[in-house]
Amino acid sequence: MNDDGIIFINRYTGQKEREKVLGAASLRWVYGTTTGKLALHLLIKRAFFSRLLGAMKNTRSSTRSLPDFVQQYNINMEEAARPLEDYTSFNDFFYRNLKPDARPICEGATVALPADGRHSAWQDASQIRNVFVKNQSFDLPALLGSKELAEKYATGAVVLSRLCPVDYHRFHFPAAGVPEAPVRIPGPLASVSPYCLRHNLSWLWTNKRELTILHTEGLGDVLCLAVGATGVGSIFQTYTPGQAVDKGAEHGYFAFGGSTVMTFFEPGRIQLSPDLQENTANGFETFARMGDILGTIC
Repeated sequence: MNDDGIIFINRYTGQKEREKVLGAASLRWVYGTTTGKLALHLLIKRAFFSRLLGAMKNTRSSTRSLPDFVQQYNINMEEAARPLEDYTSFNDFFYRNLKPDARPICEGATVALPADGRHSAWQDASQIRNVFVKNQSFDLPALLGSKELAEKYATGAVVLSRLCPVDYHRFHFPAAGVPEAPVRIPGPLASVSPYCLRHNLSWLWTNKRELTILHTEGLGDVLCLAVGATGVGSIFQTYTPGQAVDKGAEHGYFAFGGSTVMTFFEPGRIQLSPDLQENTANGFETFARMGDILGTIC
């Protein structure tokens, strides 16, 4: 990724593609200039700004932009559970449900990707050095909101799934198990686009987050972290804490804006898919859909 755009690898074609970034010019200004950064700290990252954007996207009039949005970003309406004219607001479309067979869930001793998006993966969190740019790594205690959890997952596998505004915006459980109630970690709402994270990765652990611990048989405890972003005033959890879920069951959804889901595994529990690891090592995210293979259980 560079100033010419965000390049990722499409798992299904094996080809490099250039991301169509919603509001790219604005992101460059906000996160790459002095005046933009001032606007960010005074206004854009504030919760009320995202609530205002959300309120605008909840109006009936916001549906006027849907046909152009669908066409510009090549959104496949054949997958959607409802036709475009049935949505009552932009947000109603944004966190749309898909048809039951639109996202097959990988079978056997595999773990599923939790969301549609562009994925980065590291087999050993202690070896992470170059997240989006050279020498950036995760602050696990800050990211997870717990020193104890950070120590437990310090050498485990990590997958970062970045959802663009054009993606299907519901996220799912990567494995079967019993989820605890989410732990809510307050914070601002900055963008999580690579345009922004390459300047300051710490938005991931200062932004508003919600952490769910999923107790499983074959993987131990899996940590599922939903990270909010600009325009995402709320993270909606749709599961019932303490009630068993299947692999691929819906976990929750984000309202308007780019978002991120991160998945953490105990050391020695999973072997991540080779293409995710190789592409990440070479500086590229991998586009893949929810339910596809994230890795195999050891």
